[in-house]
Amino acid sequence: METKKTTRKAVSKTATKKTGKTPAKKNAAKQLKDLFEDSLKDIYWAEKALVKALPKMHKNATDKKLKMAIEQHLNETEIHVKRLEECFAALGKKAQAKKCDAMQGLLDEGKSIMEETEAGAVRDAGIVAAAQKVEHYEIATYGSLAAYAKVLKEKICLKNLLATLNEEKKCDELLTKIADTAINSKAK
Repeated sequence: METKKTTRKAVSKTATKKTGKTPAKKNAAKQLKDLFEDSLKDIYWAEKALVKALPKMHKNATDKKLKMAIEQHLNETEIHVKRLEECFAALGKKAQAKKCDAMQGLLDEGKSIMEETEAGAVRDAGIVAAAQKVEHYEIATYGSLAAYAKVLKEKICLKNLLATLNEEKKCDELLTKIADTAINSKAK
């Protein structure tokens, strides 16, 4: 039995190298709806992880405007979690989180930035950069999910996803403004 598995893996790796194509897993999405639901699970995990990470960023930030922005976004993120739960309900599915490797990497990077900077303006600049990376990931994800929801005619999901997408964009704009008007100059 071990030989068959090993042989299949070797053949699969060889085929991948020759064609450049990645073979699909057994439970791979076959339809857009499958991809949509799987992506909802990823972002649900991501938002819940962010609810845990934002208070740590808040504690490490020193700039008042940055602290207020983080606090505001924590409140919004809790609403984002609820909106995603509404999406699952609209699909007739139980809200389920699936670890999002991308968000885990971004949160790990944010933690690393805080560990590698002294408290104050430099750390604040690093926190803004880390937070914006998270926002950009979320903007890309919610934009894709909204496009899927539109095609799938999932009106409740589309409404919720667009509302969250709008808030993520506003948060990114606010972080840019805070960094440009105060933090980056102080960190210089």
